[in-house]
Amino acid sequence: MPELSLRPVEESDLASFFAQQQDPVAIHMAAFTAKDPSDYAAFQAHWQKIMADSSIIKRAIIWDNQLIGQIAQFEQFGEPEVTYWLDRRYWGQGLASQALQVLLNEIRLRPLFARVAQDNHGSLKVLTKAGFQIIGEDSGFANGRGCDVAEYVLRLD
Repeated sequence: MPELSLRPVEESDLASFFAQQQDPVAIHMAAFTAKDPSDYAAFQAHWQKIMADSSIIKRAIIWDNQLIGQIAQFEQFGEPEVTYWLDRRYWGQGLASQALQVLLNEIRLRPLFARVAQDNHGSLKVLTKAGFQIIGEDSGFANGRGCDVAEYVLRLD
């Protein structure tokens, strides 16, 4: 079985990230996405800020020598949080769980938080398998669905 690894995000990864984030099924599932996922200029501007921010840990997910997604740790609402995006072709194979575990082994910062749309059962499973526990609920406008969406707030101690 091919090994999964993480490496620092490179500028050359951005075109693949943009392509992966055009999938309407993935956009719906993630819910909390860019206002217009097809706006390449906005995507580039957003990623230039991310790339310039040394406080954000940003990693490319590599599996079988393929760039299959991204994972990051950043600050949101004053708390350290994790986020990830996996190309839908690789869903359901345990790869998001592996990527999260590799990142958690790299960053020892705790507590660590995550947020997930309540109906995103796959991502909720990834997070709880890694030890995150639901500590609350929230809701907010989700660009990926064009409406308010309920979400869980999770924490890893």
